[in-house]
Amino acid sequence: MNQDDQFKNVISHAKEYGFVFQSSEIYDGLSAVYDYGQLGAELKNNIKQYWWKSMVQMHENIVGIDSAIFMHPTTWKASGHVDAFSDPLIDNKDSKKRYRADVLVEDHLAKIEVKISKEITKAAKRFGESFDAEMFAQTNPRVVGYKEKMAAIEARMKRCLEEEDLADFKQLIIDEEIVDPVGGSRNWTDVRQFNLMFSTEMGSVAEGANTIYLRPETAQGIFVNYLNVQKTGRMKLPFGIAQIGKAFRNEIVARQFIFRMREFEQMEMQFFVKPGTEMEWYQHWKDERMKWHHSLGISKDNYRFHDHIKLAHYANAAADIEYNYPFGFKELEGIHSRTDFDLKQHEKHSGKKLQYFDPETHEHYVPYVVETSVGLDRMFLAMLCHSYNNEKLEDGSERIVLRLPVNLAPYKVAVMPLTKKEGLPEKAREIVDNLKSDFMCQYDEKDAIGRRYRRQDAIGTPLAVTVDHQTLEDGTVTIRDRDTMKQERVHMNVLGGRLFAALRK
Repeated sequence: MNQDDQFKNVISHAKEYGFVFQSSEIYDGLSAVYDYGQLGAELKNNIKQYWWKSMVQMHENIVGIDSAIFMHPTTWKASGHVDAFSDPLIDNKDSKKRYRADVLVEDHLAKIEVKISKEITKAAKRFGESFDAEMFAQTNPRVVGYKEKMAAIEARMKRCLEEEDLADFKQLIIDEEIVDPVGGSRNWTDVRQFNLMFSTEMGSVAEGANTIYLRPETAQGIFVNYLNVQKTGRMKLPFGIAQIGKAFRNEIVARQFIFRMREFEQMEMQFFVKPGTEMEWYQHWKDERMKWHHSLGISKDNYRFHDHIKLAHYANAAADIEYNYPFGFKELEGIHSRTDFDLKQHEKHSGKKLQYFDPETHEHYVPYVVETSVGLDRMFLAMLCHSYNNEKLEDGSERIVLRLPVNLAPYKVAVMPLTKKEGLPEKAREIVDNLKSDFMCQYDEKDAIGRRYRRQDAIGTPLAVTVDHQTLEDGTVTIRDRDTMKQERVHMNVLGGRLFAALRK
């Protein structure tokens, strides 16, 4: 199965089993806006809890807040979003499709990278065990040529972005013969900047209304509350403030399912440090965040760091953790050294001092900030893409199984009576009542037991408990494992303990 088909299957599976629905679907939907269904809401909440526990509960010097979506409009003037929060937009005159110019170039670079991988793979087959991939990449003329071409394209795009040379940006797209991904046309408009913020009005009457914005990021809610948290929490540097919340961006190109949406959710932490130590902490959080992703059991080969070609106006260092989605390596989380830009800008525009008094040096200064920000919806999509498997079994049959990490699975245990009569449903309901305070359970009695197992496999339930006629005789039930499909018989008196042990493996 190719990657496109795999991604289509993931999207179809998400709809069929109640993970993700198109928003307002009965009215033909709203572009790039999605609703999370009954299983999606559980998976999403489990991801949040896993992140919050690792970020806040496990760190004594990190606390969490929940700031408002609406903020004073001067907030966005201070942060630079009013003047500088834009993306380079380009249209294709033939297909009438709109694209981000930088994404078109990045996708072109990814295709060159695929060519490099193919050259290395072919050489590895040719030379066998003696093959040195690193040496080959450094010396093979074709691979070296591809790398030099990529470096030249990246350098040119960086200059175009930094100097806002939109004319040369278009020329870069023309020179590289980049085509419209939909229609294959090269008939492009000029590149122009497009502000991504949604605006609305707040006020009782139109004449007295103030223009405000739906927040395009959650970070500013942390920065404007920095002093409140520091003083009321008696926080000492270094310390962090974490937050999970919605953000809104009027994206030029919102495709690839829930990867790029106009309404999305971020899980982020701003870590306040003494000036001069920010690069040490930047490296620390790069390492820590990558470890967190690896802790979910996904192959390390599916992650990589990508340094930013163009730094944001507030940053002196920035890198993304990219995940290998079916459509290629794309940003999952950003780690940025934001310097003291944000706090100083809010000092300037508010007239309030946002300095920290260092009890060790007896000096006042504005802290520097290291940020980690992971897209919750992108994390959700990564989990679906990683977990979705179409397996061929030993008997020649197939099953769809969602191998979600146990701690993220929407339901932990399914309880099933073998039949819907002879007292089995009543006994199964009794077991559910005993378990549901400790486990997220689903009671399932419809269809043959084999079909029910398949259904629970498809939604990622790690364990299934089956109640049969023997249960009524000796009090034992069957526990079935999602991944191995192995079954064991245990007594109901020890069922809870056995389930806890199985879920901790």
